[in-house]
Amino acid sequence: MRNLILTWLLVLPILLFAQTKEELIAEVKANPSSEETLKTIQRVGGYDPDYKELRELFKGLDKTVRRSAQGKQFDYYLKRLENSSVGKKAPGITQLTPEGEPFSLSDLRGKYVLIEFWASWCPDCRRENPNLVKTYAEFKDKNFEILGVSFDRKLDDWVAAIEKEKLTWKHISDLQSWQNAAGTLYGVRAIPQNILVDPKGIVVARNLRGEELNTKLRELL
Repeated sequence: MRNLILTWLLVLPILLFAQTKEELIAEVKANPSSEETLKTIQRVGGYDPDYKELRELFKGLDKTVRRSAQGKQFDYYLKRLENSSVGKKAPGITQLTPEGEPFSLSDLRGKYVLIEFWASWCPDCRRENPNLVKTYAEFKDKNFEILGVSFDRKLDDWVAAIEKEKLTWKHISDLQSWQNAAGTLYGVRAIPQNILVDPKGIVVARNLRGEELNTKLRELL
């Protein structure tokens, strides 16, 4: 019960003060001299950020904000988003499997790979997993693989989620939660997120879910 009450205390402000994307953009443009506006730009991006859109909003901020410590961090984030956008070569990833062995994205070169950023403690990720299980069952023998990159911090929790939900694809993590190095490299600030990479290592899509992902894979495979 205590955990349930805490969850509602965290979620209630979001529900009460939820804003549309248009309202958030208007708020950004109305407050160009506040560093807090950087957080609003982040909210504009949500789960599926468009670096071009966010870059334009960022450029509209006062120079003092863009050159602040927070502004420089946000600029770095935007560059990471751009470097992992559709058409770009997917940045390299090497982390450890649950068994403690190093595994790299490049080990899957020659296949279509869905890099799935998730965590055992993420409710939206767990709700998405059954869809991924169905997708993997349909395409795993057709030159397709999933590489799960976990934002977990506890090894036992990570492994338990993999086993409970029968996530039989490749898994890696550095167990650094939101500071996951691969997440930073790909500009991931909300999960679940994913990136689809082609056999040559080029990003072909971001954040495809459910039937939209399946349709794309049928087209490609």
